[in-house]
Amino acid sequence: MAASQAAASEQSYAPAPSKVNPNLNAERKELFEKTSIISDIPWAYLAAVDQYERTMNIAKKRPVHKGITSIYFPESDWAGMLNPDQQDTNPKSISFFHGYGRDGSGDGIAERNNDLDLLASMAFLMSRNGTKEENLLINLWNYYQNSRSVERIKQFATIYNTLGTLDLGEHAFPLPVSADYSYRSTWGDSRGWGGHRSHEGTDLFARHGVPVRSTCYGIVEVKGWNPYGGWRIGIRDVNNIYHYYAHLSGFQKSLKENDIVKPGQTIGWVGSSGYGKPGTSGKFPPHLHFGLYRDNGLTEWSFDPYPSLRKWEREDRNKRRK
Repeated sequence: MAASQAAASEQSYAPAPSKVNPNLNAERKELFEKTSIISDIPWAYLAAVDQYERTMNIAKKRPVHKGITSIYFPESDWAGMLNPDQQDTNPKSISFFHGYGRDGSGDGIAERNNDLDLLASMAFLMSRNGTKEENLLINLWNYYQNSRSVERIKQFATIYNTLGTLDLGEHAFPLPVSADYSYRSTWGDSRGWGGHRSHEGTDLFARHGVPVRSTCYGIVEVKGWNPYGGWRIGIRDVNNIYHYYAHLSGFQKSLKENDIVKPGQTIGWVGSSGYGKPGTSGKFPPHLHFGLYRDNGLTEWSFDPYPSLRKWEREDRNKRRK
């Protein structure tokens, strides 16, 4: 697991667009599917790039247009670095200066705040050396110059392709709400084993063997042993949030890295593993350590998961009452 670089306290991370506008994801998916027919790029990859850009807009606080896509091009990339007119909207002069801006709406203008133009420009960028997956990944690396960005886009595309939808905003509490458990905010508490460090998560105490569930739709990024976390699993969701589950007694046997999981799906069981070599257990009471980490394209940092846990717990309890 990548070491967090800064402790950032957030109330809870932003919900998926489907929670805000139930029609927005259907509109976005239709746009990606139509663009896929024209460009021969799988719709899931177009959706994945758009979603990755959305997460970067949040993490980097970039200015974005109010549309149904979130693709962002800096002026110099759009118009061309050597273009004397950095606000150029003429597709011909943009192309002459090797800018990425394209006219996707057919109005003869390439605008950085037009959804069709933005998507056409990204499709052009992605398909320059072919549209097979390996070509798409190479083209994306040539643009981002960052293997981390390419990996995230590939993960998102796998999630979208497997589930066939953009409506992935549902979450679940990591333990069955019918179980006997307790937790409080333990963010920032001191930890001594392995050197002085602060606690980057929330501890949920429960009996040994209580099921641990996926809190999100996502892809299994890491599964195995960690000297601090013991048997642990890391799951990446499409909001580019890394969900970290540690001190497990074991894993759901069929679960593998790169598998797609859904909210409420059992991924392991509460235990007390960790603080030593593989197999070490019993150095502390059984509990689940749960953490959330945000990615800004270059590194990850942890933020307090307690508010999100309280929210997901309330939602699960309300579902049980219905």
